[in-house]
Amino acid sequence: MAQTEADTGPRTDDRAVSARSVNANGGRRSLAGRLITVATLWSVVALAVAGFILVALYRQASERGFDDRLDLHLKAIIGAMAGGEPGKPNPPENLGEPRFELPVSGWYWLIADDRTGEVVHASLSLLGDALALPEIPPSGVFNGTIEGPEGEELRVAERRIVFGQEEIYRIAVAGGTDELRDQITAFAGQVALTLTIFGLGLVGAIFLQVRVGLRPLRDLRASVAAVRNGDAESVEEDLPRELQPLAVELNDLIHSNREIVERARTHVGNLAHALKTPLSVITNEARSSPGPLADKVAEQAAVMRTQVDHHLERARMAAQRRVIGVSAEMEPVVASLVRAMAKIYRDRNIAFSVDVPHGIRFRGEKQDLEELVGNLLDNACKWTRSRVDVSVQPMPGSDRGRDLVAIEIADDGPGLTEGERKEAVKRGRRLDETVPGTGLGLSIVADISAIYGGRLELHPAPAGGLLARLVLPAAQAAGS
Repeated sequence: MAQTEADTGPRTDDRAVSARSVNANGGRRSLAGRLITVATLWSVVALAVAGFILVALYRQASERGFDDRLDLHLKAIIGAMAGGEPGKPNPPENLGEPRFELPVSGWYWLIADDRTGEVVHASLSLLGDALALPEIPPSGVFNGTIEGPEGEELRVAERRIVFGQEEIYRIAVAGGTDELRDQITAFAGQVALTLTIFGLGLVGAIFLQVRVGLRPLRDLRASVAAVRNGDAESVEEDLPRELQPLAVELNDLIHSNREIVERARTHVGNLAHALKTPLSVITNEARSSPGPLADKVAEQAAVMRTQVDHHLERARMAAQRRVIGVSAEMEPVVASLVRAMAKIYRDRNIAFSVDVPHGIRFRGEKQDLEELVGNLLDNACKWTRSRVDVSVQPMPGSDRGRDLVAIEIADDGPGLTEGERKEAVKRGRRLDETVPGTGLGLSIVADISAIYGGRLELHPAPAGGLLARLVLPAAQAAGS
């Protein structure tokens, strides 16, 4: 048979499947990730707000303390003035702050006549300079910030004081805010460091809480996987109160599924016996009466038996497909079939190359896997010249998050054209009558794989023959 140019369509399909798989995997969201992210974001926002509030409260308390200190010096100056003669207020002798005596120290006081603005007394730290005092409000009290002689920021406490009936003075005490700002900045840094450490600890606690809290879900998932892979009969029900009803419902579903499948198998068996007995009677009666009519009846009865066996087997497989917890390891099945084919076709000296990773399991009945691989191997051995290559490769998460496995069997025979590859999977279609067979092999493979949610693809082989690619659902290896 002529071999046509390699078809690039399957490679495009593979890329599309891979892209869908990547999108599906990327689109899946973790419940633990959501909980940790939300809790972390909320904790960061809450700690940041708490930090701002703490720093603001500390700033207010520090400014009040600073103003109280200025008021204390102000009262000391007023007390000293009260002991003087009218028109000649006494300057304060000692305010308990040495910086009032140091030139341009940032701490100043002065006494000025409110009517003329003339400075009556001032601290030595001013060195004859004046403070740019703002207009005092009608209340006679002012607390705020002004610019100092050196352009620095000062916090000032100012009062209007009346002595007797005609003597009105403005008394002001100012102190530099550098010290205040440094204290607030240092406190803010300590708060930031403390809250950062506390936040990291809180995030760690959230992570542990979520991981520990969701552990029963992971246990439930592992229990369901064990049932699906055939390692357990039912889901473990020793779970927290919130999850236990779910486990009970899952077990009820599993048991109901098994009962339905058993009833289906019983009906299939009954139907098989009900049909095979009349067919055997017809065949025996036809053989006992030779003649063209009898031969035709016997021939059609044999066809009917073949079709009945085929459809009953398909019904059996459909029932088994819905059984939860059935799987078969691929490595021993493929190895056994290869040894059998080597013996059957030993006169042709076929070289077999087998690559099956250990631990890959097929999610289905072992006899169905044997029939699938056996038909493909038999077909390859019939048409190959000298070599048959068998490989099995896992396809994790490639079917809506479910694992698949690809079985590829290639020969170096004459191969098939694109049209012949489409015809080959049709039931009973034989492309070469000289080769023994019923023509049902590839069609049976296509039917069984479709029942399991898989597919059969035929492509040109690298060596020039036919490459049969069978994609089937995979089960996790025991203990994984």
